[in-house]
Amino acid sequence: MLTLTNLHATVADKPILNGLTLTIPAGEVHALMGPNGAGKSTLGHAIAGKPGVTITDGSMTYQGQNLLDLAPHERAQQGIFLAFQYPVSLPGVNAAQFIRTCLNAGRTARGEKELNAAEFLKLANAKLAELKMDASFLKRAVNDGFSGGEKKRFEMLQMLILEPSLIIMDETDSGLDVDALKLVSQTVHNLRDAKRSFLVITHYTQLVQAIQPDQVHILAQGKIHQSGGLELADKVDSEGFAGIAA
Repeated sequence: MLTLTNLHATVADKPILNGLTLTIPAGEVHALMGPNGAGKSTLGHAIAGKPGVTITDGSMTYQGQNLLDLAPHERAQQGIFLAFQYPVSLPGVNAAQFIRTCLNAGRTARGEKELNAAEFLKLANAKLAELKMDASFLKRAVNDGFSGGEKKRFEMLQMLILEPSLIIMDETDSGLDVDALKLVSQTVHNLRDAKRSFLVITHYTQLVQAIQPDQVHILAQGKIHQSGGLELADKVDSEGFAGIAA
């Protein structure tokens, strides 16, 4: 699914990723942990193609394609979804129209028929019900006036409707209460299948334990220092990152 080899990246000319190598096979959930400033968010942004992150060396391939050849919107159309730690507000942009436009752009890129308004609303309402969200949510502007929890729920709604093949969750659990954390982990479980992969970036072992990832990786100083199973997250919980990422 995703292969990163000897990846180096800078932000504002400052080196952030320093020879990172990581492979996420199709159907697997990988958790990425690490201290502040390790490069976790930069990695997610690099995969999604966020402007401002410059790849200076190494390679990124996704489903056999060279990601460096694809613009951010093309990566999204190919099934890469980034859930932001701090989703931005888009005043005046209707939530339903926003998601439908994204959905149909992907369907068109894959040669599939676009959904009309009635078809989209039927799909959206079913996904809203899964998340226990009111249908009026779709009438609001994207993230405008949303609480932190509402922003994260909106990210989950997009994931359920768009059904991307690679989902990067950049500290989606940041600032959420226990119930919201359960929603995040349940959404991961609901979407998990043999053709979809996840990279879940988090500081919290509670989320790692809840999503039951196939692998846990520790990122420090711009590269992967250790990889393992849930026991690695337990070690972080008991010892912190200092010893692991030394």
